[in-house]
Order: sequence, then C-alpha cells, then structure tokens
Amino acid sequence: MQQHYGQIPHKVIVLLSSGSYYEQGFKVERVELRWYLKRRNDGLGPCCTVTTNVETDKGSIELVFDEGYRGPNAIEEAGAFLTSHPLLSKIILHSVLKLKSIQKENIINNS
Repeated sequence: MQQHYGQIPHKVIVLLSSGSYYEQGFKVERVELRWYLKRRNDGLGPCCTVTTNVETDKGSIELVFDEGYRGPNAIEEAGAFLTSHPLLSKIILHSVLKLKSIQKENIINNS
C-alpha cells in the first residue's frame, strides 16, 4: 500500500473498485479516500489529511483532498460528498493527468 507522510492510513474508504472505468487511455482499477491522523487538539479535535488514491493500469497516484481540523468523521463526510456530487470523475481526470505528467517527466529525465 502506498503511503502518505510515511504512514499507513488510519482509515480507507473505497469509492470505485470495478476496474471498468477508462479515462484518457488509463484503466482506472480502484479509487480510495484515505484518512491520516496528524495530531489531536483537545479543543479542536483531530487534525487530519484526507487523500484520494487512484490506481490505474499504468500506475497509482495519491493526492491531498482536504486537510485540517475536520472532526472524527472527516473521511465519511468527504466520501458522502464525493459520491453525491459529480466530483468523482473530476478527481479521476485530475489524477490521471497528473500521473501522465509525472510519467512524461520521468521519460524525459531518463533519456
């Protein structure tokens, strides 16, 4: 499992796992939300980072979706928001474009 901030996520929610979604020539196999606890504050509660992890047939990428003091149900609320609004396809597109850019840079740097 890919890690953010050198940690294994504290919670994971799978948003897509069918492997039948295609974007720009990439087969999207899995999309996850990951919740990382950074620290706790007695007054504000947990400070966390919520990331999206998109796994494709050509690589994976994890991007920050939200950060801050969001309460104990931050990942569940983010998941509900993403699945009730047309944002999941936007996240997949953004992730695929970023992954393509990284792969292109690696090809140029390795030439």
